[in-house]
Amino acid sequence: MGEHNVHSSIDQRNRAEFIKHLLDDIKALEIMLEQNLIEDDIIRIGAEQEFCLVDRNWRPANNALEILKAVDDPHFTTELAKYNLEINLDPLELKGNCFSKVESDINRLLNKAKNAGRDSETKTLLTGILPTIRKRHLELEYMTPNPRYSALNAVLKSQRGTDFELHIRGVDELSIHHESVLFEACNTSFQMHLQIPPQDFISSYNWAQAISGPILGICTNSPLLFGRELWSETRIALFRQSLDIRSASHALKDRRARVSFSNHWAYGSVAEIFKNDVAEHKVVISRDITANSLSELKKGNIPKLHALNLHNGTVYRWNRPCYGVGGGKPHVRIENRYIPAGPTIIDEVANFAFWAGVMIGRPARFDDMPLCMDFRDAKANFIKAARMGKEAILQWMGRSISVQDLIVKELLPIAYSGLEKANIDKKDRERLLKIIENRAMGITPSVWNIKNYRFLRKSMKKDNALRALTKTIYENQQNGSPLHEWPMLENLPNILEDTVMVGHIMSTHLFTVDEYDLANLATSIMKWKNIHHVPVESKPGTLCGLLTWTHVKKNQNLQENENDLIVSDIMVKEVITVSPKTPIKEAIEIMKKNEIGCLPVLQKEDLVGIITIKDVIAFDNGKNL
Repeated sequence: MGEHNVHSSIDQRNRAEFIKHLLDDIKALEIMLEQNLIEDDIIRIGAEQEFCLVDRNWRPANNALEILKAVDDPHFTTELAKYNLEINLDPLELKGNCFSKVESDINRLLNKAKNAGRDSETKTLLTGILPTIRKRHLELEYMTPNPRYSALNAVLKSQRGTDFELHIRGVDELSIHHESVLFEACNTSFQMHLQIPPQDFISSYNWAQAISGPILGICTNSPLLFGRELWSETRIALFRQSLDIRSASHALKDRRARVSFSNHWAYGSVAEIFKNDVAEHKVVISRDITANSLSELKKGNIPKLHALNLHNGTVYRWNRPCYGVGGGKPHVRIENRYIPAGPTIIDEVANFAFWAGVMIGRPARFDDMPLCMDFRDAKANFIKAARMGKEAILQWMGRSISVQDLIVKELLPIAYSGLEKANIDKKDRERLLKIIENRAMGITPSVWNIKNYRFLRKSMKKDNALRALTKTIYENQQNGSPLHEWPMLENLPNILEDTVMVGHIMSTHLFTVDEYDLANLATSIMKWKNIHHVPVESKPGTLCGLLTWTHVKKNQNLQENENDLIVSDIMVKEVITVSPKTPIKEAIEIMKKNEIGCLPVLQKEDLVGIITIKDVIAFDNGKNL
């Protein structure tokens, strides 16, 4: 998330001063481009490894700051939530065994985190979205206490004016409101950086956009959120919506989301991309800046462009242009932000080598992408790949082609050529690109996740299935084998008994009735569905009563004689409820004490589930069904 010493843009004085520096930074960048001051005689790579922290029960841990302190290494930094951390790798020149070095560095640094977590039984996990994340892990108590995160949350909430909304539809559907940006914390990525000669930046950037769909399609690893099967790479929809400050209105408006693939091919120079982003996206955070970039240039110094970099860090392009200074020399690079973390380090490094190879190996006929491909095809390909993964059919240079065929027949040969052009060791070229080929011909991470989750759900409750899946991913990661070699589950994994709360075993698939519905309708539903408890709503999601079969039987004679009775005439109006965080043992005591067979579950004022005596008996007997 970059710079931490920031201000909220609500402070207008700081904001105005910051914008002045932002405009000067763009002018300074244009001057450096005109005077050929940007480094163009070397290509470097870099990466950011995000990872999850999980506790002994395979749920999100809450101790990132403690792990960070124990690691005591400047390569590590915080993320938005207390169950994530990030590793910033040192840049390397793109040559020789650089990808083996990346692999070695990630292993070495992740081992530091593993060792730091041993005493607290905290494990590190590479995954696009941690399967065991629940709604409660997105409350503000899980936000890392950092000025940047709190400022970003405050400003985006203020600019949106309403709660954030998620609407994602796949095999299942997720529709939910949330009061903070913490849904973004569900996303864990492996961000890859490639330095680009400034004179080739626009051609390279447009090529990066064109290849995003097929490369994403072969790398998907985030098919689950809250136990729902959504997109093959759910991160794409989740990240976009979790930071979306646009709200619906009666007017038809065209406003670009802060998380964006863009709407057109890039043109001009890298400075034009930055200008467009400043024009289209408001400044949301600022910081104090002492050195003016234009003044620094006049002195013969290379400016850091602090304002431009901070603003750029709040505009979340999936292919993001970046400016940096290393060893006193300025450079520009492309940051690939759409690749998920995991499923293993070797899979990530293979993804990196594949992307870099395709970028460097770009055939000359693709130097001017607007002449080769409609931008809307490139954008549609990206969305289709995020939804469908390897199964997507893409539009490529005017023809339809599957992700598999595009990868194997066209992009892999380009990648081999590009890595050879960059003088990457032959052994690494063949080893890493063979992983991509095997994955294309076999199974992708998202498909592996779904197949095994469905297997677990045949015998396990959702919460236990998600814990078992997370444990299985972790164990396979320890073996170090690429995903296409991972076995499919044939037996149920053993998982530790957990401090179970109501939210872990409650039923969220609810049959409800309205208080003004006919009583006969309610009793009919109970008979048809063989259920003994039906929550009654005054409006969607608002509990006002409860129908129980025992109570219905007491009123059976009354109903038979009065066909116009409504639900509110016979429902229980004083309803005892619990929250998802209520321990199961406490829920059992409540049911015993009050001699009741169910408890509606409320999160704040919203009806989110129901727990019945049947659920409790299954829990007590150690059954998962």
